[in-house]
Amino acid sequence: MIIKSIELSDYRNYTSLELDFDKGTNILYGDNAQGKTNILEAIYVAATTKSHKGSHDSDIVRFGCDEAHIRTYLEKDNIETRVDMHLRKSKSKGIAIDGQKIKKAADLMGLCNVVFFSPEDLNIIKNGPAYRRRFVDMELCQLDSFYLYNLNNYNKIVNQRNQLLKDLYFNPQLRETLPIWDDQLVSYGNKIIERRRLFVDQLNDIIFNIHKKLSGDREEIKIVYEPDVDENNFLDKLKENQARDIKSKMTSVGPHRDDFGFIVGDIDIRKFGSQGQQRTAALSLKLSEIEIVKNINNDAPILLLDDVLSELDSNRQRFLLDSIGDIQTIITCTGLEEFVSDRFTINRVYKVSNGVVEMMSQ
Repeated sequence: MIIKSIELSDYRNYTSLELDFDKGTNILYGDNAQGKTNILEAIYVAATTKSHKGSHDSDIVRFGCDEAHIRTYLEKDNIETRVDMHLRKSKSKGIAIDGQKIKKAADLMGLCNVVFFSPEDLNIIKNGPAYRRRFVDMELCQLDSFYLYNLNNYNKIVNQRNQLLKDLYFNPQLRETLPIWDDQLVSYGNKIIERRRLFVDQLNDIIFNIHKKLSGDREEIKIVYEPDVDENNFLDKLKENQARDIKSKMTSVGPHRDDFGFIVGDIDIRKFGSQGQQRTAALSLKLSEIEIVKNINNDAPILLLDDVLSELDSNRQRFLLDSIGDIQTIITCTGLEEFVSDRFTINRVYKVSNGVVEMMSQ
């Protein structure tokens, strides 16, 4: 799958934009805060319905406007697909595929797989568990519609249960309804735990060799799934922590508190790894993400690199560029020098300046 073109209307700093992409490597360059990342974000939103930044639709709509539009033209096996997305400040987004409205945003997931790599991703190892859960969730939601369904329902029930815990202060009799929510939480939560466990196994099969090569055959890595509860004790843990949950008005146990460990040798590099080890592991993780999409979907994802090369040393930079292969890639950067010095093949170059995008001759 490749993205042939994108059209934006009142999106972030773009009043109107039409942009074609080559099936190979595309460069968007220019000074900071000119709108390069906004283009990558729009592609990601069009593929996943969500911003990679976690931004709300109301934040994405151009200042002073009530709505924004994204139109993308995708192509696979010479068949073109059009995706229209209507973002509104005060209402849920509207989505159509080839002119046919879809009822749920989840119906879009998996149509076009994207891998987004930004400087912030280099901190995924040392940051908190929420960052690692988000990585796993966003990838699994693209690859597995059942996981997306279970995760959406689980999150809704956590929110509803939390609201009930707050309401108990005013109406203690509502405590009798807690077991109903607990049973639903366990039902969806156990499916999430099971799928995350399988995903970590799949990741380990891929990341081991990538990380070993990237570290110059010096280090071996293993990802360890650390579920907050498991399928056998989730309900018991909810019951054990009921009094604490009522007091704190929050659900204290469940897969929304899971974490993922990264072990190099005998060291947990989340806590004790050097910055170099953490960055090598993060890069290995993103490259594994590409391979796992290929293995599961038998199709390459679109790779979005947001100014990430400037954050890598020359060895990691070269390894990343060599790993791209024939994947459609869209890269943002502040200048072209780094690519020229690496003799990297560039198929199309655009200069971005204050929301204006101009194709450059090569």
